[in-house]
Amino acid sequence: MTPETVMSMTHIALKMALTMAGPFLLTALIIGLAVSVFQAATQINEMTLTFIPKIAGIAVVVILIGPWLINTMVDYMQQLFIQIPTLVM
Repeated sequence: MTPETVMSMTHIALKMALTMAGPFLLTALIIGLAVSVFQAATQINEMTLTFIPKIAGIAVVVILIGPWLINTMVDYMQQLFIQIPTLVM
C-alpha cells in the first residue's frame, strides 16, 4: 500500500464523516441559534431550554435523511470491501 493510497483513503473517509455528521451539526447549530435569540428577546435564562428543541430537531433529521445516510454508508463500505484485494499487494 503506497502513501498516496493511504492519503486517498483518509481523504475519502474524512469526507464521508463530514457528510454524515454535517446535517446533524447544522441542525443543532440553527436550533441553538434560534433558541438563543428567543432567550435574548424574552430574557429567559434557562440553560436547559435548548436541549428539548435540539433533540426534537435531530430526531426529525434522522427520520428525514436516515435512509439516505444508510445508503451512503453502505455504498462506501461496499467500495472499501471491493478495494481490499488491490490493497493487499
